[in-house]
Amino acid sequence: MSQSYARIQTESFPSSTYRLQLRPEFTFAAAEAVVPHLAALGVSHLHLSPVLEAVPGSAHGYDVTDHSRVRAELGGEPGLRALAAAARGHGLGLVLDIVPNHMAVPSPLRLNEPLWGVLREGPDSPYARWFDIDWEAGGGQVLLPVLAEPPRPDDFTPDRDRGVLRHGELEFPLREGTAGLALPELLAAQWYRPACWRAARTELNYRRFFTISDLIGVRVEDPEVFAATHAKVLELVRDGVAGGLRIDHVDGLADPEGYLRRLRRAVGDGCWVVVEKILARDERLPPGWPVAGTTGYDALHRVDGVLTDPAGASELARLYTEFTGSADWREMARTCAREVLTGDLAAELAALERAAGPELAAGVRELLIAYPVYRPYPGEPELDPRALAQAAAAAGPGAVAGVRDLLRRDPAFAARFAQTSAALRAKSLEDRAFYRYAPLLSATEVGGDPGQPALSPAEFHAYCAELDRDWPGSGTVLSTHDTKRSADVRARISALSQAPGVMGRPAGSDPQLAWVARQTALGLGEAPESAERLAEALLKAVREAALHTSWTDRDPAYEDTVAGYAPRDPQLPPGLAAAARANLLGMTLLHLAMPGVPEVYQGAETEYRALVDPDNRRPARFPREVLARLDAGAAPRGPAEEKLALTATLLRLRRDRPGLFTGYAPLAARGPAAEHCLAFARRGGLVAAATRLSHRLAGSGGWRDTTLPLPPGRWTALLDRGASYEGEAPLAELLSGQPVALLVREGGGG
Repeated sequence: MSQSYARIQTESFPSSTYRLQLRPEFTFAAAEAVVPHLAALGVSHLHLSPVLEAVPGSAHGYDVTDHSRVRAELGGEPGLRALAAAARGHGLGLVLDIVPNHMAVPSPLRLNEPLWGVLREGPDSPYARWFDIDWEAGGGQVLLPVLAEPPRPDDFTPDRDRGVLRHGELEFPLREGTAGLALPELLAAQWYRPACWRAARTELNYRRFFTISDLIGVRVEDPEVFAATHAKVLELVRDGVAGGLRIDHVDGLADPEGYLRRLRRAVGDGCWVVVEKILARDERLPPGWPVAGTTGYDALHRVDGVLTDPAGASELARLYTEFTGSADWREMARTCAREVLTGDLAAELAALERAAGPELAAGVRELLIAYPVYRPYPGEPELDPRALAQAAAAAGPGAVAGVRDLLRRDPAFAARFAQTSAALRAKSLEDRAFYRYAPLLSATEVGGDPGQPALSPAEFHAYCAELDRDWPGSGTVLSTHDTKRSADVRARISALSQAPGVMGRPAGSDPQLAWVARQTALGLGEAPESAERLAEALLKAVREAALHTSWTDRDPAYEDTVAGYAPRDPQLPPGLAAAARANLLGMTLLHLAMPGVPEVYQGAETEYRALVDPDNRRPARFPREVLARLDAGAAPRGPAEEKLALTATLLRLRRDRPGLFTGYAPLAARGPAAEHCLAFARRGGLVAAATRLSHRLAGSGGWRDTTLPLPPGRWTALLDRGASYEGEAPLAELLSGQPVALLVREGGGG
């Protein structure tokens, strides 16, 4: 994005967003009921999970079945428009989460009308252009891996009057002219082949979302498909129902930049658009994309990292390797990539190898495994020399060079290679390696780097300055519906980097699981239904790790032992509990004061401890009464209320005085504990200061005479009942009551 685009669009950016997870149990009407609380909190926009028609009962809405209708289970279009009107009445806008990459392969299948049409009419269907189907690879049929067991011909019953083929409760459309055939010939004559779900791994011939076969890829690069799948969303934007869009999984598209340019032309310059794009630490969003930025996982990684002790993280890695015998991070990541590519994504790999030819097949495989980021943008892969050398050593220099040349000259092959690369990174890193490599679980988060979990203050400041300069409207997040652990759980786990010895040697015959269980339990701590929630998260962890059991090949005997690894009543030692509080409030301050558009996840305005989904999609609790009590002048009671007060203060400032949140300049403390203060100034007249590594700080004697030099002017401390400073602030005074401080220049703008 050019600087001119960023600056022109600044006025249309939200000041902040608040994510609501809609589901049949939490409808548009339920969302409308919490609008007054969210307005009082200070957010400017409600960010809604997908609102278009989805599989009945869906708890997330990403399994879209009909792009032309708003989901009836949520209240339909009248309910959505009523919510928008109520929000507008309180000064709030709406941001919609849209899913251009895929649709559901639902049950019943006829809920997806375009797919039903393709199954009935084959490649001559007007809907055939909607989906990436390799008809030749399937022998003229689409593999449908929707059965529990391999089928037998006599399992099927044709209903010739209704024109359907039945298998138990499932129905499939009959191809015209085939109803009178005998059963074996009838099955062979269809445009599809029903199969056991296990067949998808090696025989699938349509593009899917990651490894999820009941989500079929959609070809939005086709202008007609784009128009059909976006008509309702564009109508809602034109009518003012929505003022922003979150684009789900942009890496899955064949031509992300082309898609985004078409979308921008359709919605105009006034619509805030961000993309779900996972960026490696040294990777940057393509500058030509006409968007405000990402959904914010890059910010999450920096906020977490700057509050992690690098020395302690290294010691944890040493202890973990000694305790579990684990490989190092790079080796683990490569092993998982190879497993996923040749196993779960075998069908996708085979399609690329067929396209490249047998001489280049090994080069395709090794380049995908070696690729350092989610997918190439643009042109040839951006491989570092070591990764390129590894690929060449495994496949041969000629094969690697041949594939790189093919990527440059064949756009169709390059697009499919890139889409497969994105799926491989997601499944092999986020959904496997992050569960196998666990020295510090707070670092195994979407967009994170478990091999390098800590970030220096200089790196944090450089990132923020770049964000302010190039992408001031980019989203920033700490907790989402996709995070494996909420920010508040990660705050507790990352405190372990300041006292690695607390981990000890957890008991259990499976050292990996014992380590993961202890860290997870310390992160969750005392929480409602913590034992059951912890057991569910650990079961998911061992299935994702796929070391002893997996989703597709379960070991019931092993799984029966998992719950027993959960420690009873896990408590952080008092010193680390104080460090967790410092992390919790520090993360909140940095997130809400740094450049970008911050998002608060539902319920996370107060302390919010959640584990991986579905735990993080539990019904939210909105602290309306507590906020009202704080607004009436009551002092916060404990970290949860301190976080709520801090969140409301910053969100209201962002809404009411946006000029405060412009520009960015690091501030350096002076004195013996200077490294423990992370501070910055926003040009409009705001200073934020957070305590880094508070446990280490306490052990070294505290702040002593360390001071924070301030920009010119007199500064009022908003969290300290009006204390003011000029020139410099003694940190022992500024941070005496809380581990964070927020100052506003007296008489300043904003």
